[in-house]
Formats: sequence, structure tokens, C-alpha cells
Amino acid sequence: MLKDSGVRITPQRHAILEYLVVCESHPTADEIYKALEHKFPNMSVATVYNNLRVFKKTGLVKELTYGDASSRFDFSNKQHYHIICTHCGKIVDFFYPGLDEVEDLAAQVTGFTVNSHRLEVYGLCPECQNKKAENKEKMKVTE
Repeated sequence: MLKDSGVRITPQRHAILEYLVVCESHPTADEIYKALEHKFPNMSVATVYNNLRVFKKTGLVKELTYGDASSRFDFSNKQHYHIICTHCGKIVDFFYPGLDEVEDLAAQVTGFTVNSHRLEVYGLCPECQNKKAENKEKMKVTE
């Protein structure tokens, strides 16, 4: 895709994209930089941001903004959705093909030409649920 878009594939670009492909945590640009700085000591945070911008333009990466101060980045090879922990901010992918029909319905009902859709589900991740349960147990013991 990068070659088709006329984008040169540098070692830094390859490493950033590879990191996004294998990373399931939807990292920030700073997290990507910190993960790769040992491999590329001369690479700057600006280089990471610039490459993420290139990846966004080619459609390989999506920028996720969910209310916190920093954007997170997601390698997007399939349509998927996100569930976000309201306590720790962890973002997990999930797939549900039935929601594609929502675009058709929205277009039909409103007359809009639909370009895309986004679904966010919020809740408490298993780790935070366990911590909450442990804290409740500790409170009972001290009472």
C-alpha cells in the first residue's frame, strides 16, 4: 500500500508500522517512540508523528481520540470496534459484522451519503474489575 501511494519504505517507517501491527494496546506516538528508541537512537518523536501522519493518509492507520489528552493509533486492516475501560483507559478491539447495516439504514432514513461509522463501547476491563473486587474485600476486612 505504501509503495502504491508513492511512499518510500524507510527502516523507521517499517519498524513503526510493524510495531503497530503486533501491538494490541493502541499506543500513543510517545509509546511507539519509547518502544523503538533503542533500535533507532537518532529517531525523534517528530519522526514518529510524521510517519503516523503518512500512514493515516494511506489508510493503514487510524487515529483514535477518546477524550483523554493523547491520540492513540490503531493499525486498521479490518473494520472493527473498540471497547474502552472507563478506569484505566485500556482499549480492546472487537468485531461485529452486523453493524454495517447501520450505515445503510442511516443513509435511507436521513438521505445522507454515509462515509463511515464508529462505535465505542465503555465499561470496566477484567483487570480493573478484579482490583475493584480486591479493594472491596480489603474494606470488609478492615471494618
